[in-house]
Amino acid sequence: MVRGTLDGTVYVADTNNYTIRSITPAGVVATLAGRSGVGGKSDAKGDQARLGRVYGLAAGSDGNLHLADSDFDTIRRVTRDGVVTTIAGSGLVGAADGQASAASFSGPIGIAVDAQGNVYVGDVGNHSIRKISPAGSVATLAGRAGSQGATDGIGAAARFSAPAGLALDTSGNLYVADTLTDTIKKVTPDGVVTTIAGRAFYLGSTDGTGTAALFNQPAGIALDRSGNIYVSEMGNRTIRKIAPTGVVTTLVGSASSRGVQLGPIPGSLGGPQGIAFLPGPTNRLVEVDTENVVLTIDIH
Repeated sequence: MVRGTLDGTVYVADTNNYTIRSITPAGVVATLAGRSGVGGKSDAKGDQARLGRVYGLAAGSDGNLHLADSDFDTIRRVTRDGVVTTIAGSGLVGAADGQASAASFSGPIGIAVDAQGNVYVGDVGNHSIRKISPAGSVATLAGRAGSQGATDGIGAAARFSAPAGLALDTSGNLYVADTLTDTIKKVTPDGVVTTIAGRAFYLGSTDGTGTAALFNQPAGIALDRSGNIYVSEMGNRTIRKIAPTGVVTTLVGSASSRGVQLGPIPGSLGGPQGIAFLPGPTNRLVEVDTENVVLTIDIH
């Protein structure tokens, strides 16, 4: 996954290299943490740290990165100078709520951080949304471990199926790319879950409003300052836009095309995964593609 920061630096979870990379606005790439080709779960600084396959990362208001380490079922933190610490998870697969290392996760992927420092995790193997307080206490916000589905509801009554992508709005609402139900869901701060776009278990590429639109394996999700939602779809190889009115349109790529084609929108994509909105005066998305490239997309 990928995240942009206020200074224009882009951070990328280089999953299969077991590293976190940074890209400056000038295009200079550096490794912030981990060592290429060497996986592990050691907390340390820079290339002395060891990471598993990290799929999700999010930047907090303090500039620190938070990582969903799927291999070791933990949530890690990386400071601006590359110091890695484990903030939650025992390293063993499970679904236990509790304090820091007493809690357990199962294949966490999605991650987001709010202005208060709460960390939200798409716990894919448990089909649930977890919340980590600034003090390190882990609780299940929505969904129930071991119960997969698509039901809207409150807290444990709601159901998800591989909630892989997470993004927060300024009111603290969480938006979820629920990959296996092919839907986009909204979770309020008190755990009320509703489906805002897509029809559960009906995959497709149809544009439309709300549940009239169809998705195919949505993976990444991002919001802009106007409340538009952007979704990267692995199955359709597209980026979709959901307006505040609920209208879904295809912004980049074509569901019938594969391969990275640069140039004017719509272009084409190979396999879009992570997506983030870059802070700044212009509307720019950054996308990590399975073709091993990082793309910027200017939205006019």
